[in-house]
Amino acid sequence: MENFFKILSLAARYKGYALLNVVFNIAGVVFNIFSLGLLIPVLEVLFRTENQAGEILKNDPGAFTFSNAKEFLYYKLTVMIDQTDKVEALFYICLILVVMTTLKNLFRYLAMYFLAVVRNKTVRDLRNNIYDKILMLPLSYFNEERKGDVMAKASNDVQEVEWSVMASMESVFREPIAIIMFVAVLLTLSPSLTLFIFILLPVAGLIIGRIGKSLKRTSAEGQDKMGHLLSILEETLGGMRIIKAFNAENTSSQRFKTFNNDYTQTMIRMYRKRDLASPLSEWMGIIVVVAVLIYGGNLVFTGSLEPSFFMAYLALFAQLINPVKSLSNASYHVQKGSASMDRINNILLADDKIINKTDARQVKVFQEKMEMRNLHFKYQNELVLKNINFTLQRGETVALVGPSGGGKSTLADLLPRFHDPVQGAVYFDGVNIKDIEVKSLRAQMGIVTQQSILFNDTVARNIAFGKAGASRDEIVNAARVANAHDFIQNLDGGYDFNIGDGGNKLSGGQKQRLSIARAVLQNPAILILDEATSALDTESEKLVQEALDNLMKNRTSLVIAHRLSTIRNANRIIVLNNGEIIESGTHDELLALNKTYKKLHDLQNFD
Repeated sequence: MENFFKILSLAARYKGYALLNVVFNIAGVVFNIFSLGLLIPVLEVLFRTENQAGEILKNDPGAFTFSNAKEFLYYKLTVMIDQTDKVEALFYICLILVVMTTLKNLFRYLAMYFLAVVRNKTVRDLRNNIYDKILMLPLSYFNEERKGDVMAKASNDVQEVEWSVMASMESVFREPIAIIMFVAVLLTLSPSLTLFIFILLPVAGLIIGRIGKSLKRTSAEGQDKMGHLLSILEETLGGMRIIKAFNAENTSSQRFKTFNNDYTQTMIRMYRKRDLASPLSEWMGIIVVVAVLIYGGNLVFTGSLEPSFFMAYLALFAQLINPVKSLSNASYHVQKGSASMDRINNILLADDKIINKTDARQVKVFQEKMEMRNLHFKYQNELVLKNINFTLQRGETVALVGPSGGGKSTLADLLPRFHDPVQGAVYFDGVNIKDIEVKSLRAQMGIVTQQSILFNDTVARNIAFGKAGASRDEIVNAARVANAHDFIQNLDGGYDFNIGDGGNKLSGGQKQRLSIARAVLQNPAILILDEATSALDTESEKLVQEALDNLMKNRTSLVIAHRLSTIRNANRIIVLNNGEIIESGTHDELLALNKTYKKLHDLQNFD
């Protein structure tokens, strides 16, 4: 139930609507109890003999009090019947019952009307919280998690919470009120019989609770397997070209079907346990009713309880069974949704390692240099970077080269604080970047990666991404600098052309030039170029390189390069291997060393 109370805490901001729900639920239960409680004495008085009615009329109870409630009600009903025809009196009594029932159902609807706001807005807030948390989590979190599983938690699990837990809020808000009020009336009618019921109910609750815990475990297993299925589907969509190229359709299909069958078997077990809730609770209810009939009947036979009161007791107790049954069913749903909430909490409670200090500084201008001092970094156990020391001066272009897996991209990721080092620090104008507000730091940087990251939107919105309010003229000027304006004009719709999922309607070179235009529009002080031309053909590379040259003018740049021809004129070239800086200098100086850089140079036949 802990997760359920966490969800209720999200609903606290809508406590006004929740309070109205409670008020109308109470009103509905009151009218329900009153209409049922009225029925038995009405019929008893209506069909009394004249002598019995005369005895009642002789004893006027006076003003209403709780102690004389029965005598007062009997007296007033007898007076009504005595002063009118019995048929007419019956008509008025039935009219009162219709009005009571109408009000009961009206208040029940109003209670649900206001609960709808609480249910749906709470789930909306939960979705927002998950999405915001995903945006705040460090990149290392997504390196360790399957993308499909994250998507399953943010979609299927939230939907399960909405269906299972939020759908139970109506029962959780209404049924306890009904149960308390019915039990209070039942205690008034017969304390001994009600206490007898209290002995039976915990036994039923224990049985239902054990099945509910089993349901939670099975549901959690099912949600985990759905996350795995979504991961396979996501990998299939991303690798469709390779699957077809290697005739691996059958292999992929068999793999998916194996996991899908495993998921199906788990869900069959889960639904069987869930579907046990209603018949089990109904069976337990019948057992309790039979016990009440036997025990209460003995009370009537011995004269401890009047028959009319026992009839009223049974009518009210029958109404008590439905709230108890609904509450037990709600318990099943909450257990099932609680498993999904546990998975959601894996995201919401994940350690956000990149956080701002309370006194974090704002930086407006890059004035002097960025520096790494005695820096070490690891993702899990093995160090990826070791004892890194280097400085990026303002206005300087520094290139990182070296074999694949040497740590070049990881080193670049430390500058905008996508990760934090395990030892040493990164400094921005002499200030540890941990002391700088993260958004302020990243606002000083523009990044162009090897793989163009674009969104399913228009050209203009992709260029203006991250810069709200950019004018069309600013967007066009950025595109011109990036050598993108000409091909954009030839698109159907120009800057309003939708580029498709990931920009799949554009060529590789076009996508890369849009990425560069996006960086141009940000006008960053520091550029990070991560092999921005390595995946392009010769013609596209020429156009993109010209765009990069335009972008790098009068800027500070850190360039990760695969093709050494693109960084020949860098102020300094740093060679990384196995996470360590092994060489540093200009192009000519490194050639003269005749070591790793010279080998890379010769392999590319670079003259």
